[in-house]
Amino acid sequence: MTFTKTPGWLDWYAGPAKPHFHLPPGSVDAHCHVFGPGAEFPFAPERKYTPCDASRAQLFALRDHLGFERNVIVQATCHGADNSAVVDALKASGGRARGVATVRRDISDAQLQALDAAGVRGVRFNFVKRLVDFTPKEELLEIASRIKPLGWHVVIYFEAADLPELWDFFTALPTVVVVDHMGTPDVTQPVDGPQFGFFVKFMREHPNVWSKVTCPERLSVTGPAALNGERNAYRDVVPFARHLVETFPDRVLWGTDWPHPNLKKHMPDDGLLVDFIPHIAPTPALQQKLLVDNPMRLYWS
Repeated sequence: MTFTKTPGWLDWYAGPAKPHFHLPPGSVDAHCHVFGPGAEFPFAPERKYTPCDASRAQLFALRDHLGFERNVIVQATCHGADNSAVVDALKASGGRARGVATVRRDISDAQLQALDAAGVRGVRFNFVKRLVDFTPKEELLEIASRIKPLGWHVVIYFEAADLPELWDFFTALPTVVVVDHMGTPDVTQPVDGPQFGFFVKFMREHPNVWSKVTCPERLSVTGPAALNGERNAYRDVVPFARHLVETFPDRVLWGTDWPHPNLKKHMPDDGLLVDFIPHIAPTPALQQKLLVDNPMRLYWS
């Protein structure tokens, strides 16, 4: 089957720099995706975008180039609830990848067990209206209750302005809850302002809530420009991510978000993204927790 990319779609950057920052041994890229290839793993009819292909081989090549040892591959919305591309990548990884799936209410226990055997350890609930159609909350709660006995967790993707109306639902989830991209804060607002403060309150009051300190390229206003020739791009995002890393060091994760779906302005250099890490996790102890200990505990223990 042949697919035509969404007009204006930015392809991933094919020549990433070698990071200056040396990752700790055993580091995990805890948020990345595979797209297709569409000829082998067709995109979902209900998708709201059609991406470029981004294969497992290309993802694993990036892993090795950047210096990671493992990946957590998150189901992309363009594949709907058909997790075949993710499962294929997990099986090809030799145990070096885990997955986060998208499932629907009608999934059977046998299908959940098969996903678990392949390496899936969580499900993703997407609340970004421009990316997916709304799923009733009672259906999502039912799914969460079914995955809890497997030891899986729930990943939630939402936009900061929607957290107040979603608070009661999120706090009713019976599993570990991992928030994508720090809840997508507005980084033009103060890090100690009411919007981000509300998210910090969410994490402080609910010890089952984790956060991915990911996607500065999505959140930044200053963008990828370096300052004084140093590799410190996306510096306006640093205070937000660093605050979470230092406040909740045992409940944070980091990932590239490769191949960076639905970006409109620029496509990041993944090597530069790795060099963002020491700005938000400035000590070896924090880097070890962020990149090794936390993802290993959540996905491989």
